[in-house]
Amino acid sequence: MRRRNFLGVLGGAVVLPLGAQAQSGRVRRIGVLMPLAGDDPVAKARIAAFLQGLAQLGWKDGQNVHIDYRWAVSSADQTRKDAAELVSLAPDVIMVTSSLPTVAMTQATRAIPIVFVLVADPVGSGVAESMARPGGNATGFTPFEYATAGKYLELLKEVAPNVTRVAVTQDAAAVGAMGQVAAIRAAAPSLGVEIIPFDGRDAGAIERAMSAVVAEANGGLIVTAIAAANIHRELFIALAARHRLPAVYPYRANVAGGGLVSYGPDQFDIYRRAADYVDRILKGMTPGDLPVQAPVKYELVVNLKTAKALDLVVPPALLTRADELIE
Repeated sequence: MRRRNFLGVLGGAVVLPLGAQAQSGRVRRIGVLMPLAGDDPVAKARIAAFLQGLAQLGWKDGQNVHIDYRWAVSSADQTRKDAAELVSLAPDVIMVTSSLPTVAMTQATRAIPIVFVLVADPVGSGVAESMARPGGNATGFTPFEYATAGKYLELLKEVAPNVTRVAVTQDAAAVGAMGQVAAIRAAAPSLGVEIIPFDGRDAGAIERAMSAVVAEANGGLIVTAIAAANIHRELFIALAARHRLPAVYPYRANVAGGGLVSYGPDQFDIYRRAADYVDRILKGMTPGDLPVQAPVKYELVVNLKTAKALDLVVPPALLTRADELIE
């Protein structure tokens, strides 16, 4: 059951505003770089939200705008190649997801406007000079503030009070990922928890980390808001179920797929907001003058079926705060 209405991104006709007529003329071109497979359900939902946002602003793919997609799901070298390919197509603006693809895109072009999504630390990553005045050719949206990562550990202890050892995903190549781990470390002593960071990018490393944390009792898992949270979504959920590990995730999709608890931004709302920035740039605004924005909507989702399978009793206070309970 849902506690708040969740705007579906996959269905429903969209009526174009009257202002769409002002955008008639030459077909504009948008490049999209996303670190997921094109047929991934989350990728499809993200793109649907982005297209919905564009349509509400008068931009219709195949009519007055053409969109080129690249899916950066393999190596860093391939990601750089994908970025270069999009740049070679000379789009009017590029929308890119996640820190590493965004860095690759800003290295590939300093001229084409870029709107990034889900980049944890734009300033630390070097893609923006500041949050208020990013400068350069890139601006966009962050998925959280670092302090939010400490909330993951608080939620894990709330739903599974006996947890004392927690495996935490990290990505040494992403500044934002390491910031999340630091925030979790800072919260750990007061909660009586030992933190065990591990590389969340590699499937083999993930399996080894899960085996290690269950070697002793009272283990748990935190999947931070890194690209692997979606790329290895099914693996994390399957291993947590196999090893009976209570786990906290950053996105609703993780819990909809069988994870226990998630707390994080409504990522589809962020993609609709990204469409607004793309619209502004297509109308002549400069990315460097558009401030980097933080999320405005956070979701707390609990999978009661998974809690029951783990023999966990979800506290009433947590049930009351949840935006959505999956049964």
